[in-house]
Amino acid sequence: MTDNSLRLDHVVLWVADPAAATGFYERVVGLEPVRLTEYTAGEAPFPSVRVNSETILDLMPRAAAERVASLTGTADSAGHPVNHVCLSLPETDFDALRTRLQEYAVPVSDLAHDSFGARGPARRSFYFRDPDGNVLEARHYD
Repeated sequence: MTDNSLRLDHVVLWVADPAAATGFYERVVGLEPVRLTEYTAGEAPFPSVRVNSETILDLMPRAAAERVASLTGTADSAGHPVNHVCLSLPETDFDALRTRLQEYAVPVSDLAHDSFGARGPARRSFYFRDPDGNVLEARHYD
């Protein structure tokens, strides 16, 4: 489907400690927290981080997996991490992210070249894990 009205709204990542995960995504990945204050005050069930103006990552506590599975009607599907989420960045932000991850001693994979994605082959990409084991890919296109 190539309809420009279709957008990615959010991805749910299962985490042990949503506040700590939010800190990782803010400090290391550079994403802005959403509803963290409300979460820590007990007013929201989970915090999120903003990828762009249209997309967020929900940082859902693993403890909520059974309730979410019941809510979505998908028994045994909740609480399992996705294979990976890919973040597309401009080249300078890509390089800055890789540097920040290394400064925080977050292991990163070797660089890959020309891996296929939503916009065709990416010039460079690499993988890393958040503290909960979720795998993220960072890439940039020409």
